[in-house]
Amino acid sequence: MSGMVKYFWTEAVDDGTRIGLTTEGQDELGSIKFAKLPTVGDTVKQGENLLSVEADKAVSDIPSPVSGRVTAVNPALATDFDALNGQDTAAAWFVDVQED
Repeated sequence: MSGMVKYFWTEAVDDGTRIGLTTEGQDELGSIKFAKLPTVGDTVKQGENLLSVEADKAVSDIPSPVSGRVTAVNPALATDFDALNGQDTAAAWFVDVQED
């Protein structure tokens, strides 16, 4: 898991912890074409698979940095994954998790 830590960032938000993709993650993966995300209400465990991304360079499973319940999924990812490929890392978020 330690090799994947650079792939995501976390920040506190009203409904828990927001998890997003870092510029290092973008560089490492290449352009993201598809992401298999959890849904609101799903339970995630730290260190276990949070989501899978399919990108130019690889298909990668990304482990969750926290344990808890998914409270939000980035609505921008419902139609395409451009938000994950842009320069605005604040927009490149996957999910919010309310920690246990």
